[in-house]
Amino acid sequence: MEAKLIGLGVETFKMALMLALPGLLTGMFLGLAVSIFQATTQINEMTLSFIPKILGVVIVIVLTMPWMLNSMTDFATNILNMIPNFIE
Repeated sequence: MEAKLIGLGVETFKMALMLALPGLLTGMFLGLAVSIFQATTQINEMTLSFIPKILGVVIVIVLTMPWMLNSMTDFATNILNMIPNFIE
């Protein structure tokens, strides 16, 4: 029983990481690109990096939304189907 719950917790963390990864990677790479641009042009404006990151993350979330919704729906369905296995 404990092993099943631990496995469910691991799968939950994997799903959360999978769903967050596209947005986080986009923000990281856009932040790196803006930082390189700022370093090469010596523009030290702190707010310059926010707009490209926000726009990039929003675009990636909109583009990956169908995949995210399918993944969450499948995961929730699997969890609901596993409920009888946890009741003893």
